[in-house]
Amino acid sequence: MTIKGQRAAIVTGASKGIGRAIALQLAQDGIAVVVNYSSSHDAAAAVVAEIETSGGKAVAVQADMAGGQAAANLFDAAERAFGGVDILVNNAGILKLAPLADTDDASFEQQIAINLTGVFRAMREAAGRLRDGGRIINFSSSVVGAYGPTYGVYAASKAAVEAMTHVASKELGRRGITVNAVAPGPVETELFMTGKSDELVQRIVGTIPLGRLGQPDDIASVVSFLASPQGGWVNGQVLRANGGMI
Repeated sequence: MTIKGQRAAIVTGASKGIGRAIALQLAQDGIAVVVNYSSSHDAAAAVVAEIETSGGKAVAVQADMAGGQAAANLFDAAERAFGGVDILVNNAGILKLAPLADTDDASFEQQIAINLTGVFRAMREAAGRLRDGGRIINFSSSVVGAYGPTYGVYAASKAAVEAMTHVASKELGRRGITVNAVAPGPVETELFMTGKSDELVQRIVGTIPLGRLGQPDDIASVVSFLASPQGGWVNGQVLRANGGMI
């Protein structure tokens, strides 16, 4: 159980990349963190150890966000460990690039299951179990708006998340719960870099007015603001943290 007054957060997909940076940043902000992972147990344990070494509170909880009971299990674990949940960060997601004509049903269904259905279930769980004054922070992508070739299914899943974000912000606002989305541009993570040549990465960098890829900490800082009291008047928004790319 947390000390009285300490807030608690669930961060999905928190074992590496942007999710790891978010978990570490929220812990630095004094928030107890449920570090969710699907299969990377050792990486999640390392995040928890880093948080605890710095004096914070964290637990690692395995849950595949495509599973029907994943969201409920995460909230159950958070309530056992910390007494309740104040912040939900829906970061977990997958990306499989292919032209629509070459996308098979299995690839489509997997991306929808994790990127959209998993987020829906977590938001639904949060609507009933998040403490008043809480925060839901979803993850979209700046490919929504750019709509580049091969991103059709991924962009569709993230556009749907943005729609649910807008609607939920109106449904939960009376309880002081804000619902926003963060839409990163290209961020230097394993998810983004895999399969890209140096030449392609440099071409992408050339489209960003700030002249560099984002870093996980750039995105974690945006989440930290939305989760903070200073972000309490921001609701129903999509923040495109992309260096001015679009």
